[in-house]
Amino acid sequence: MPGTGSSPSSRSVRSRLRASRPEAFGADATGERLARIHRSPHFVDGTFKNPDGTARTRPSGSPLDLAKVYFEKEARARRAPTGTVPVHPTTLADIARPPAGGLRVTWMGHSSVLAEIDGARVLFDPVWGERCSPFTFVGPKRLHPVPVPLASLGPVDVVVISHDHYDHLDMPTIKALATTDTVFAVPLGVGAHLERWGVAPSRLRELDWHESTEVAGVRLTATPARHFCGRGIRNQQHTLWASWAVVGREHRIYHSGDTGYFAGFRDIGAAQGPFDLTMIQIGAYSEHWPDIHMTPAEGMRAHLDLQGGSPSGVMMPIHWGTFNLAPHAWAEPGEWTKYEAEEAGQAVALPRPGEPFEPAGELPVEAWWRVVSGSIRQPWRRPRGAEAAGESRGDRDLVNDR
Repeated sequence: MPGTGSSPSSRSVRSRLRASRPEAFGADATGERLARIHRSPHFVDGTFKNPDGTARTRPSGSPLDLAKVYFEKEARARRAPTGTVPVHPTTLADIARPPAGGLRVTWMGHSSVLAEIDGARVLFDPVWGERCSPFTFVGPKRLHPVPVPLASLGPVDVVVISHDHYDHLDMPTIKALATTDTVFAVPLGVGAHLERWGVAPSRLRELDWHESTEVAGVRLTATPARHFCGRGIRNQQHTLWASWAVVGREHRIYHSGDTGYFAGFRDIGAAQGPFDLTMIQIGAYSEHWPDIHMTPAEGMRAHLDLQGGSPSGVMMPIHWGTFNLAPHAWAEPGEWTKYEAEEAGQAVALPRPGEPFEPAGELPVEAWWRVVSGSIRQPWRRPRGAEAAGESRGDRDLVNDR
């Protein structure tokens, strides 16, 4: 009878379509995984919802306006380094010795971070591929080499994925890690992608917001974020996105994943913090998509919220410097974050890609990007003294302090 369900022929067509789509698109949730998604309190009317209401996930403005922003010649030049990015020559020996204070982090570029916390080795959003794209021949290409070959990284206890966008979930990297003994902690639905790429279900910890799992002596909690998901042509919002809190015997760290600013940072901090280190997304922002990525000013505000409202711990900016994903100047996120940290009196770590550091030790604070960037407009600077009186514009508009 019509309307009572799918016919065998229609199910066969859908099966063939699923089998023929590019492997990098991943897989859809089925069975008990799909049932868990439907039971989630954050899955409403057929999609996952953001904690502060609906976020605009598509760029505002006309396609012509966006094309002008992206293809204007001078603007394009500003979105890439002017020379070779100074990658730190990390060796396996550098990260094989236990951290003296029990916590060490190594930013690998973009949102990929190796965190060594209280004896556990946690790898966030590993992207070792040349492009963040489902294809090898097109899509944003990395602007600096990976600091450490994946095979030289040493054993990893748990890989943490924030969401399924290509610049955070890289199929070739996951396939390589699938041959190791690592566990994967992922948001709801994302496990379907990993299973298609060879990760055994027994090594998956698939969590909804506020759920936790323990691996190698640390507790990992999926916490809310304000973003969206999707890898295929149609974005059905059937995989969750998350930030992550990792709590060990002595230390606490936080990885924001991708997120817009929202009031929930205060709640996360109250429940899971304060943190010794926060890794905060501050790149790929634009006025065309203000709800789903943070500016450095918003990132600093998020860090302070996570810390109970006062400067404490160390903030490390992520999601910048490696891929060209937005109209802003390549080095603007670093420059703006450095300024916001000074204004707030907040300790900030600004490592080169691949540069290990301990938050309790000497922090990397040099503005290393200035040697390979053009002049950076700084309209965010808040005028003080003579500048406020109009006597001196200083470096408010154009500077590179070199």
